[in-house]
Amino acid sequence: MENGGFLSGFYPDGKPRFISEMSKVFEMKNHIRELRKSAKLSQDELAKRCHVSRQTINAIENDKYDPTLQLAFNIAMVLGTTVDQLFIHEFASET
Repeated sequence: MENGGFLSGFYPDGKPRFISEMSKVFEMKNHIRELRKSAKLSQDELAKRCHVSRQTINAIENDKYDPTLQLAFNIAMVLGTTVDQLFIHEFASET
């Protein structure tokens, strides 16, 4: 392990790229809050339908927690959408 991360690949110039550096490149955003409100559901109602706590839904909506794949599918099903429509990976600026 070097630079506080594990080797995940290489930059085009051949320098090693580490996972800790990759986390700076991608950001995951979600549309849960917007879709939940469109469906006229409270965080508590969505949480109950997905068998999790309201705090879990709140943390996901505020990008503080990444749900498990199963939970992501459950949220998508309740909100009448797909996982790929619910979550979007965006490139972050590298500094």
